[in-house]
Amino acid sequence: MLTQTSSRVLEPSDLDAALAVLDRDPVANAFVAARVQIAGLDPWRLGGEMWGWYEDGILTSMCYAGANLVPICATPRAVRAFADRARRAGRRCSSIVGPAESTAALWRLLEPRWGPAREVRARQPLLVTDRMPDTVAPDPYVRRVRKDELETIMPACVAMFTEEVGVSPLAGDGGLLYQARVAELVGSGRSFARFDAEGNVVFKAEIGAATDRACQIQGVWVAPEHRGRGVAAPGMAAVLRYALADVAPVVSLYVNDFNTPARRTYEKVGFREVGAFMSVLF
Repeated sequence: MLTQTSSRVLEPSDLDAALAVLDRDPVANAFVAARVQIAGLDPWRLGGEMWGWYEDGILTSMCYAGANLVPICATPRAVRAFADRARRAGRRCSSIVGPAESTAALWRLLEPRWGPAREVRARQPLLVTDRMPDTVAPDPYVRRVRKDELETIMPACVAMFTEEVGVSPLAGDGGLLYQARVAELVGSGRSFARFDAEGNVVFKAEIGAATDRACQIQGVWVAPEHRGRGVAAPGMAAVLRYALADVAPVVSLYVNDFNTPARRTYEKVGFREVGAFMSVLF
């Protein structure tokens, strides 16, 4: 019996308790919740460990430790416990990302050992909507990417990732993991694009995480030669229509606070700010 406070690696038998924690904030936790709903808590299937923090024997906070380190509903005491565990394990992640307050606290404790970071994005507004916009018509040419179009969409995905993160996803393993992830999104019908008459990508976006309560749009990109031409808002409205009709009743995304054009586009399509994320990139 767990009493007082304690931290441990969660096991498959802890699934119901973990899902209850994730369900406390289905929008902010969509990324991790989607993985857990598919893979459970087995580290091999999940792609990392799930650390749990208990108060009086009750699971109250968690931290996903895989390719990303993600605090989940983490209280200050839980953050300290997760930082201790992360320091002992050593850095294995490429980023720390999550709700701004708990992520900032986690990074303050880890920076002396893990720093310096390549980049810290201290405030990334978390946006949501549950309805279609009144003033922006969906682009009728935005559609699901077909499986036979993987080679066509891949360069646009690489360009988006490199612009957004600052490094190419092809580094390290030659892009095998990244290409597998793009193929997974295409295969599951969660990759969307507009192509021009020559078959080039004009606009693209993906629904990267999805549960029955919320989904998250990611990878929004407009080809450089089409920027400033009003492509993004109708494209986003089209993806939003697919998301609301086929995936979840609430659609979210997070955006860099310094990306003024993107923030204007999302506001135009009806997204409203409900919180903030923070990302620490290594």
